[in-house]
Amino acid sequence: MARQFPELRAELAPSPHRAGLGRGRGGADRHGPSAPLRMRICDTVRDITDGVVELEEAVHDRLGLPPAGKGSVEVRLGRLAGLLDRVEADPVLMRHLLDEVGALARRCSGALGDAEPMVRLRGRCPLCASVSLRAFPLRGTVLCINPGCRCPRPDCGCHEDRAHRHSWPQGEWGELFGRGGAALEEITAALDGRSAVGAVGR
Repeated sequence: MARQFPELRAELAPSPHRAGLGRGRGGADRHGPSAPLRMRICDTVRDITDGVVELEEAVHDRLGLPPAGKGSVEVRLGRLAGLLDRVEADPVLMRHLLDEVGALARRCSGALGDAEPMVRLRGRCPLCASVSLRAFPLRGTVLCINPGCRCPRPDCGCHEDRAHRHSWPQGEWGELFGRGGAALEEITAALDGRSAVGAVGR
């Protein structure tokens, strides 16, 4: 996020190769971007900024810290990183922090046109027996990409949304290790980025 967010904001910078907007009424200079405003990028910058602010506020509230001061997204991310030792002592807070930052990072990558890395895992899905297990390092999870896969839990989204893919967060990797035949070490290596990865489009 700290690396990608400045790249995202740079997408909004005016192009030096295009003519300006000229003068407005009364001969006054009209200031503004020389290229058409990219609304999707603008919306993403705003949403990520709001998300990081809210995340820092939530972390401070959970840890009993005074409200965070003002700062850019990069400054706030740095402050959050400085609190990781304390956050790690609260597994619920740590999971929330990782989930939120991961979601924001994927939003940033998507707006920049980056592909999300995906790693194919050996072994079969314990639910559908297909060779369809994939590790997504940015999400910190393992998914079954078989569109017909359904789990036995009635409260899972795969029963309500055909586009939903059943996933296993880190706490459930033992199920894959015990039933699906995918070595736990392979999953961990894949999510740490130590395996060869292939890019998959969104």
